Parts: sequence; C-alpha cells; structure tokens
Amino acid sequence: MATAPPTIVIAGAGIGGLTASLALAAKGFRVVVLEKAERLEEAGAGLQLSPNASRVLIGLGLKARLAACAIAPDAVSIMSGPRGTELSKLPLDAAQTDAPYWVIHRADLQAALAAQVSDNPAIELRLGCPFETATQHPEGVLVRSGGGASFRQDLAKALIGADGIWSSVRDQIAPDIKPAFSGLIAWRGTVDAANLARESVPRRVQLWMGSNAHLVIYPMSSGKQVNVVAITSGQWREPGWSIPADASDVQAQFAAPHWCEAARALVSAVTQWRKWALFTLPEHDRWTSGSTALLGDAAHAMLPFAAQGAGMAIEDAAVLASCLAQNPDNVLDALRHYANLRRPRVNRVVRTARQNGRIYHLGGPLAVARDLAMQALGGRRLLARQDWIYNWRN
Repeated sequence: MATAPPTIVIAGAGIGGLTASLALAAKGFRVVVLEKAERLEEAGAGLQLSPNASRVLIGLGLKARLAACAIAPDAVSIMSGPRGTELSKLPLDAAQTDAPYWVIHRADLQAALAAQVSDNPAIELRLGCPFETATQHPEGVLVRSGGGASFRQDLAKALIGADGIWSSVRDQIAPDIKPAFSGLIAWRGTVDAANLARESVPRRVQLWMGSNAHLVIYPMSSGKQVNVVAITSGQWREPGWSIPADASDVQAQFAAPHWCEAARALVSAVTQWRKWALFTLPEHDRWTSGSTALLGDAAHAMLPFAAQGAGMAIEDAAVLASCLAQNPDNVLDALRHYANLRRPRVNRVVRTARQNGRIYHLGGPLAVARDLAMQALGGRRLLARQDWIYNWRN
C-alpha cells in the first residue's frame, strides 16, 4: 500500500503562498493553502519580475501563461524628474538569456498562479478559510482554520506563514516583531495606453527621480495599460493594502518647477489613485519555530526600491521546497536550513532597497552629483551592479 505524501499547510494565497504550493507539490508534497478571502480578486497594480524570479516561475511550468500577459521591456530608463532628460539606460536584453525581465499586472500573475494550482491535484486551495491557530504535535503541527461551521483541523509536517506583513502566523511565533511605518506613502494608478499621446506611452520601465519623491512607470497588460507608482514622504500610516486617494493630492506632490511637464502629464493622466503607507519589518532571525516557518513579507517586508518584494517571496518558495525535499524526515532542521540560507541574501536586498530610496530622493547639489555619477557610469555598468540579484539560481 502506497504511503500518503506528507502534508504542508500554507497560510496565505498571495504570490509567495501560491508559488510555494507549486514548488512543494513539484517535490512530492501534498499542500493545503488557507486563504481568508472568499475569492482571489484583483489586487494592487503592476509589478516587476526580474530574472531571478521569472526563472523560478518558468521552472514551475508557468512560462506560457505568463508570457501571454507579461511584457519584457528592453531597458530601464533613469530619468531626471526636474529636467525630463534620460540620465542612463540600463539594457535588459542582455540579462534575458534564460529568463526574461517581465513587467506584469499583479492580478495577471496571481491568476496564472491560481490556474496552475487548480490544475495540480496535489494542492488544495481553501478560500474563505482563514488561519486561526497552530500547536506543535509529535508528528508536526496541528493547524486550525476557518471557524464556526467551517472549522477545519489539519495535521501537517509543517506550517508556512505566507500571509503578508500583518501575518497571523508570525504573531504566533514572534509576537514582538511588528511592522514599522517607513515615513513613505505609495500611490498607485493605471492609465489606458489609448488615452495617452503616442509619444507619452512608455515602451520600457522608467524611473523618474526627484527631491523627496520618485515615479516608476511601465507598460503592462500586453501594453494596453500603463502602471504609475509614485512614492512620497508623508504621515498617513493606516495599515492595510490601500484606500482610494484624491488625484489632486498626488498632483500636488509633483508640481512645477520641481517636476518637468512630461512627468506631470503622466501623473495627471491617472484619474483614480489608491494609496497605502509603506511599512517594513526589522531584520530578525525568528523565521522559524519548530515546524513553522515564515515566507515573503511575513518574514521580511521591505521597501519597494529594488523591485524585489515579489522576487524574494518567489525565491523563498523555491528554497523552502528544496530544503524540505532534501530533509523530509527532519522538518525542523530543514526549516532552519531554509532560514539560514535565505536571511543573508534577503537582508542584503532589504538594505539595497533602503539605500536606493535615499538615492532616488536626493535634492540640490547631492542630486546633481548623483546624476553626473550615473551618466559617467553608463547603463551597462549600472546594470552590472544588479548581477548578484538577477543571476541567482536555486
């Protein structure tokens, strides 16, 4: 009689949780994914998937699904917000030999992951079934979910908390590790490409730098939409994903003479904005406790200035699955090994993102010096500084 495959429970059906479920199923595990939402709905706007992340997703069989809706830009243009000139162009085509640099709508990525999960009989996705509590058990961890008439209980080899920065799983294993407001606000919006003048539609990723603010703009949804992200300083610090924002509030942050006409036109083209406060987690070493481990934002929520929030969660998922597959009879050691492998790299990315944010928001003479340095280095040398991120392989 065949032995049933070991069960892993994942809390959270976001990008990290769904990727982890596919990676674990590919290693022979049975996976139960708990998600409090009744249905997986469109959330957020665009995101960037550099080769370190797209390489993992391609390895999980998602190439066709993602290529149908993602865009592979040929470069990242670094722009001067006040002057409107291109300071440098980082060519991405050379970085796409075995895995593309994709820009994609978050909803399209989640839909592709969910479809792949649905096709996999080893994965059970339970919607409307929030994680409640977990207790250690001689055979692993006893996970309780749902509540009331929908109460469920699963005995699993391991519980993975992939439930985001406000993680309920993290509250159980490291209750004193709390998100902290960064002093920054992100504003997100989209524009139908058809509503922009042809010369205003970006063909690649654009990073516009200015004093105490910056813009990231790129095409998505097969070029039909343009994603616009504005990051500014601010005091609004409500937790949660996002709330509607007044367009005039965003436009006031990008007024002349500090921002050129081209940048202001892109900001003005967005009619519906959403904003959210950027929270981060302090660096810590409590990614695991017994048969429980954290993944993605639940472990290491970071600022978005390296475009690696999703990428690090995807990498986490791949490494976690490999560690559990290599040592299935000693889950505690496998999870500790996963955390020890991931922490140094993730912490370096966290610090890089924080430093990038400071560089992007320089003003006055320091901004002039930054611009001259970027022009002197050139795009290829600037891109080479990202090799340690983009060339990663599990």
